[in-house]
Amino acid sequence: MRGSTRTMAWLTVGGLVAVTAYTVALGSNGWLWFAWVVLGLATIGAVVAKGAD
Repeated sequence: MRGSTRTMAWLTVGGLVAVTAYTVALGSNGWLWFAWVVLGLATIGAVVAKGAD
């Protein structure tokens, strides 16, 4: 993985931790989970696109 893709992957993992902590502390928020899923799909797309190079 290149630097930008690696950074995006770490942000995705960090986002999962943050959304999970928010859910445990304050209750579920569907929009946060939706945003994390979109970020995860974008990360997967970036990884696949870098692999195609």
